[in-house]
Amino acid sequence: MRFWRLAVLMTALVTWCGTSARAETTLRIGLAEDPDILDPSVGRTYVGRIVFSAFCDKLFDIDEKLNIVPQLALSYENSADGKEMTIRLRPGVKFHDGEPFDAEAAKFSLERHLTLPTSFRKPELAALDHVDVVDPLTIKLVLKTPYSPLIAQLTDRAGMMVSPKAVKEAGDKFGLHPVCAGPYKFVERVQQDRMVFEKFGDYWNKDNVFIDRIVFLPIVDATVRLANLKSGGLDLIERVLATDIKDVRADKRLVLSTAPELGYLGLTINIGNDKSKGPLSQSEKVRQALDLSIDREALNQVVFNGEFTPGNQWVSPTHPYYQKAFPVRGRDVAKAKALLKEAGVTLPLAIDYMVPKGAENEAVAQVVQSMAAEAGFDIKIRVVEFATTFKQAQAGEFQVFQINWSGRIDPDGNSYVFLHTKAPQNDGGYSNAEADKLMEDARLINDPAQRKAIYEKMTKIVLNDEPIIYLYHRTLLIAHSVKVEGYRQMPDGLVRVVGLKLK
Repeated sequence: MRFWRLAVLMTALVTWCGTSARAETTLRIGLAEDPDILDPSVGRTYVGRIVFSAFCDKLFDIDEKLNIVPQLALSYENSADGKEMTIRLRPGVKFHDGEPFDAEAAKFSLERHLTLPTSFRKPELAALDHVDVVDPLTIKLVLKTPYSPLIAQLTDRAGMMVSPKAVKEAGDKFGLHPVCAGPYKFVERVQQDRMVFEKFGDYWNKDNVFIDRIVFLPIVDATVRLANLKSGGLDLIERVLATDIKDVRADKRLVLSTAPELGYLGLTINIGNDKSKGPLSQSEKVRQALDLSIDREALNQVVFNGEFTPGNQWVSPTHPYYQKAFPVRGRDVAKAKALLKEAGVTLPLAIDYMVPKGAENEAVAQVVQSMAAEAGFDIKIRVVEFATTFKQAQAGEFQVFQINWSGRIDPDGNSYVFLHTKAPQNDGGYSNAEADKLMEDARLINDPAQRKAIYEKMTKIVLNDEPIIYLYHRTLLIAHSVKVEGYRQMPDGLVRVVGLKLK
């Protein structure tokens, strides 16, 4: 079956590429999933961010060392009280529809992120009161309170700029034909099949864009992705299996790029939206028992050949904000059983466990299932197509949701949006007033030591309540053909296409 799927995919690729002009250069990128909507205000997937990086520039970006660098902005300056940020914009920038990018357009994009009813950017810009246009190429962000993560948020989707004209014309269908100000412009999308972009001739940095077209191809099966890379059907793939590292490194036609991930994989527990009101949602002791039943290092060795980093917090043990006072605990089945007994749970306890389709995802779920069974949990694994998992999560149709978060450079970006009461990505409906206050306080402080002290208090609360059971932090594994030149591995895992060349 696997080889049949490979043959069908290769035939489709050859047929599609045969219809393109032979003189054009085309970079074909294999994705592990099909993204959700291509609208920076509404999108929430990691794979969507990879696609956005090709066509939707941001006010700021990051470099390999996590320094914040200009993109559509040239510079910024904060007021002494931390309640105003003045941003100078890059001149001569155009959107893909030919409309100019200026202060009015920047104001429009930021306010859309903040006010669109379906926007997931609201908590990222929650401190923003309004945007003033200072002059045609200068905006001032006026805040309700000081907000230390703001500049970091503007290096991601909250900083992406969209064409006001295109938004007004398309309305809620903007994501079907997005118009931004990046190096490539949208051509077409066929759901579960391909996304096609072509070089934008009026891009502000066009002298560093060397490839004519980019085609993103969602291929869930990692083995098929790698086989296509080896055969020449793809030029670059993301999320190489850890078990395939040796194979990739042994192939002289391929290059493997790696970097520690900023995010984590965790088990989101449905606490506030659980329709069944089962023991897992109602008792922190039951959640702690599930945590204690899992051997993180064994999971890492079995599924990832020891290539990943076991963890128990929203940042990795190597991160400056990691709380060493709360190290990763070892597995303790006896204590897990004792906690379940204290909670008065009748065993075995059946748990609905939703996992996105994919060999590695499913392998993790199976290991967790096996380990948890020894403590008395009867985990029912439910494999769901990637984009559908988010719809079901938002609807509360799960008890455990195994999901990866690609991570942000500021710890706020790994915590607030998932843990603060009623935050849009708080799929489990977790709510703790004390934790909310600490997350809010951390946003007001710039001093790292003071912020870390606040996060230490928050960590104690969250690790007791267990709304998310953090398991590990991935190593980014991206492979590409030796024909691809100029690739730089970024810590956010996104593929920067500016500067790339094809031999």
